[in-house]
Amino acid sequence: MITEPYVLWFLAGLVLVLLEFAAPGVIIVFIGMGAWAASLTTWLGWTPALGGQMTVFAVASLVFLLGLRNLFKDWFMGLSKSGNARETDEEFADKEVRVVTAITEDRAGKVEFKGANWNARSTITLNPGDMAVIVSRDGLLLTVRPR
Repeated sequence: MITEPYVLWFLAGLVLVLLEFAAPGVIIVFIGMGAWAASLTTWLGWTPALGGQMTVFAVASLVFLLGLRNLFKDWFMGLSKSGNARETDEEFADKEVRVVTAITEDRAGKVEFKGANWNARSTITLNPGDMAVIVSRDGLLLTVRPR
């Protein structure tokens, strides 16, 4: 049962969707949805051969990524319903974060904010475990300063 192709595609899709939580960027989830599309077509018997399954996976992943990413990006990134960037920036400005990986002047690192890891940069070196304050946000990249 677990070695059936449709089960393997479903499990691969599940792993990819769950990976989105570890590496936010609103891309991996759509690749996982492509795997689920391959699982569905295989289960329905429409794509019994691996070549057909791979084609459905690739095409569905691209369609989901290109067609749905802009619709869901704001939702995944936590923008307010009004879409007002200023309101969103207020959610981030002056909030404390914990440094997860080292941040140097020439290399971005990671910080933890609201239970998720974010890419961050700083003009001052910060080490893992240091506390910092968010200065600004540019998409998924936070600019921080020492607390």
